[in-house]
Amino acid sequence: MPDVPTTLTRFTIIDSPIGPLTLMSNAGRLTNLVMHEQAHAIIPPPGGQRDDTAFDDVVAQLDEYFAGERTGFDVPLDLTGTDFQRTVWAQLSAIPYGRTISYGELARRVGNPRAARAVGAANGRNPVALIVPCHRVIAGDGGLGGYGGGSDRKTLLLELERAHRVDAG
Repeated sequence: MPDVPTTLTRFTIIDSPIGPLTLMSNAGRLTNLVMHEQAHAIIPPPGGQRDDTAFDDVVAQLDEYFAGERTGFDVPLDLTGTDFQRTVWAQLSAIPYGRTISYGELARRVGNPRAARAVGAANGRNPVALIVPCHRVIAGDGGLGGYGGGSDRKTLLLELERAHRVDAG
């Protein structure tokens, strides 16, 4: 597994309804949210400093999310990726809470309707799952599609959001 840069890296591990989550930050900005046994997981680098108080705001927002009281996150992020990945991640953040879109629709939203596989790969490399809601992307046939955290977690997250979604109007 690749390491994240060691500059100012702080991390903590918290419990959640979907299992342990490792949070990492550099200079006070969240860089990674990693689920236990997640695909493409990043591990805290050698020399990283465990700091269980540096993430109080992120932990509070995650607790509110899992309680169905929060529909979006407001934490400073520092996401490392290609321009294409960052474009995909920005579009993921625009998917409303409790809603889903297909990989094909996501490809259209990033300006390349034929890039469903490429957006799927970028989606899978999302370093802050949940915060940037990659679980809201499903297969075009309505199936779950992939999820680096596993299909059980994806199902749980989608059901949580559907149960707490407030429809406008």
